[in-house]
Amino acid sequence: MIDTMRRRMAVALGALAAAATLTIAVPGSAYAAQGVLSINGQEYENPSGCYAVDWFPTSVTNNTDAIAEVHSGPDCSGPVEWLVYPGETYHTETAQSVFIL
Repeated sequence: MIDTMRRRMAVALGALAAAATLTIAVPGSAYAAQGVLSINGQEYENPSGCYAVDWFPTSVTNNTDAIAEVHSGPDCSGPVEWLVYPGETYHTETAQSVFIL
């Protein structure tokens, strides 16, 4: 009788732990910023991830609900040169990529 209760308790705790792990590990949906990110006039609707800078000087206009990071290196590497908050525009001669958070 006690062994059966222990097994049931172990199964219940195992199921609870598995459910908690899945809740933390699997997001409900992929996040994308809502709005438009413009890099040198090229518009990206509901952007997410890294975008290459095609030419210099560069203009980044952030009309999304997220912060855009302007990176000095390609593929969103290197130091963050500037943070472009929603509603702002940033001009640069040195950026090589932009990451939208």
